[in-house]
Amino acid sequence: MIHPTAKIGENISIGENVVIEENVIIGDHVTIGHHVVIKKDTMIGKNVQIGEQTVLGKSPSSNKKMKRKPEKDLEPLMINDHVVVGCNSVIYREVKLNTGVFIGDLASIREKVTIGEDSIIGRNVMVETNTKVGKRVTIQTGTYITADMIIEDEVFIGPCCSTSNDKYMGQGNFKHQGPIIRRGAKIGNNATLLPAVTIGENAIVGAGSVITKDVPAHKTIVGNPGRIIK
Repeated sequence: MIHPTAKIGENISIGENVVIEENVIIGDHVTIGHHVVIKKDTMIGKNVQIGEQTVLGKSPSSNKKMKRKPEKDLEPLMINDHVVVGCNSVIYREVKLNTGVFIGDLASIREKVTIGEDSIIGRNVMVETNTKVGKRVTIQTGTYITADMIIEDEVFIGPCCSTSNDKYMGQGNFKHQGPIIRRGAKIGNNATLLPAVTIGENAIVGAGSVITKDVPAHKTIVGNPGRIIK
């Protein structure tokens, strides 16, 4: 089903049972897999590939227990040229995927997120709200990127890393702030980054480390809790 207000470019491949809602804009040479849902106002550039059973432009929801209620008036999802989105992914409103971004299968990207040029969001990665990911970043399979996080350019995050932004776990007495990962830093697989820590430029966090304090630039830190090695 294609809504009559949608604007569709040339040389478009659309699979079976695709839903395209009102005011969607799709550029030329776009491939859309079977059973994709593109929600209203979504903007898609040229030469984009969308995998099967993906939802684009989803609006957030909540219940009465949630203290951080999602905003209602969110900007449309914007997908720039040459982006690839895998199968069974869910990408919310007010997300910007810049040119050349790759999103793996089963990824989830919440509202108010920006992904920089040529970055990779791996399979089954979750990126929470109000997070900025820089250019040429790699986030590998199964990683959890918390809300309110900053990841600068050329960062590498290995598989199954975990980050958090609430020091006291829901008590409401801590301003939410996720880790800040500076340019060129590398995070090993299964590392855990606690709220508000800063990982300095070109620092290395070893696999399985638990980071409770800031890591200086150009240093290597390993262990639980993390300790700098000489």
